[in-house]
Amino acid sequence: MADNEQKPKRSLSGLEVKPVYTPDDLADTDFARDLGQPGEFPFTRGPYPNMYLGRLWTRRQIAGFGTAQATNERYRFLLDHGQNGISTDFDHPTLTGYDSDHELAEGEVGRLGVAIDSVRDMDDLFLDIPLDEVSVSLTINHPAIVLLGMFLSVSKKRNVDWSKLRGTVQNDSLKEFHGQKTFALGPVPSLKLTTDIVEFCTDHVPNWYTISISGYHIRESGSDAVQELAFTIAQGMAYVESALERGLPVDSFAPRLSFFFGVHNDVFEEVAKYRAARRMWARIMKDRYKAQKPESMRLRFHAQTLGSTLMRQDPQNNIARGTLQALAAVLGGTQSLHVSGYDEAFDIPSEEAMRMSLATQLILSHESGVANTVDPLAGSYFVESLTNDIEEAAWEYISKIEGMGTGEFLMKQGMLGAIDSGYIEREIARSAYEYQLRIESGEQVVVGLNQYRSEGTQKLELFQFNPEEEEWQKRRLAETRSGRSATDVKSALSSLKQAARDDKNLMPAVLEAVGALATEGEILDSMRDVYGEYVDPGVF
Repeated sequence: MADNEQKPKRSLSGLEVKPVYTPDDLADTDFARDLGQPGEFPFTRGPYPNMYLGRLWTRRQIAGFGTAQATNERYRFLLDHGQNGISTDFDHPTLTGYDSDHELAEGEVGRLGVAIDSVRDMDDLFLDIPLDEVSVSLTINHPAIVLLGMFLSVSKKRNVDWSKLRGTVQNDSLKEFHGQKTFALGPVPSLKLTTDIVEFCTDHVPNWYTISISGYHIRESGSDAVQELAFTIAQGMAYVESALERGLPVDSFAPRLSFFFGVHNDVFEEVAKYRAARRMWARIMKDRYKAQKPESMRLRFHAQTLGSTLMRQDPQNNIARGTLQALAAVLGGTQSLHVSGYDEAFDIPSEEAMRMSLATQLILSHESGVANTVDPLAGSYFVESLTNDIEEAAWEYISKIEGMGTGEFLMKQGMLGAIDSGYIEREIARSAYEYQLRIESGEQVVVGLNQYRSEGTQKLELFQFNPEEEEWQKRRLAETRSGRSATDVKSALSSLKQAARDDKNLMPAVLEAVGALATEGEILDSMRDVYGEYVDPGVF
């Protein structure tokens, strides 16, 4: 390279970015075929014709810490400051299917999410919150069938018809093995439970999103944008095939599938990622799975700005990062949004940080002008070209995973094979390692970390966790156990085990168990007795 030549620029994920883009870069793009109009196949420009002109995205800040009562108070704070949707973070014992008094739960109860042991806790979590008016997201995966069962039980107790419930349960069992790593069962039984929820809600909870197919945790684990897109779409295909294998017509369940993506700092790459995701999913559902309803082809997604991009060094810089990421999500057409608190590199976000996150969303909504027209970046030579590049790169990963499968449902088997072999986990680890090398070499500038460091220190009023809440939760759990019918619990858990042995849909048996005040840990232990314990192969 000559001295006066500049090194080619690349996106955060390593895709080459040219200095200037022209119509020649879109010579193979057919605008009617590849973009269309907003709300029309292939939905590149957005799932709905009028997008934010008809309805702004849902402001859905996640919350969860300590006891159900403490988290309920945070819900109320957020709703009072402009939030219009609820999202719940659960603690590590709850995520992995253990009760608060289990030896593995010690020191973790309520620490990084809310502790939920029984349906009594779920009732307290949503105290005085109108479940038929506020949409609710439950960020839970392998134990999702239990937490959803508790939520449905509370709704029934309050005489709220299940058809009026709006929201989602994450229920993305496969990503746990290469993303968040909060698994409770192995890949095959956890996929079975995911499909049980899809089947049950299709028949009984018609307006509930049954899976939030999650790329967010894949990205937080270190993937790049292409990997996040590819692995998320592949997971979605596996879930579709699992439901089809169960005998469900594609148009009966596909409209209730949703997605959950992360948002990194490369604004245009993130926008292109979302556009590519919509187009890929629409064509997959129409061409491969023969969906007929437009609702089955629309990819709708929640976005969350990435906690892994937040720095402890000069933490107020994180406000700018969150704003840029939120802008990218909105320009990319998100349906709901969480802006991570600027102090989350230290602990659970403080009330002040959450107020700022909500204000960021409100300013974007009402002061920035980004909601004044639908899909304002459409037709950009750069954005459309980058969308094509990301899609092409994502298809390479998807084809490789599908090649690992056999039989009628190639992607379902391919995803299970990719998990068992550690392929996805190794690819994510490679990407994370390469990105870290770029930071350490200074090639990737992170303001305040490896360049432009501040000499001063910024004081923060951090969230203060109350360690007494763990003991309170344990006492609450003991009271629940002592005040219930041991006979009813034993009978319900026995029925659950038998349903698992008979390969039946477990949701009815779970509903019976939570109604008898069986705890989450007891229910998951009953499943482990049948399905076995899962041991992580330890790829890394």
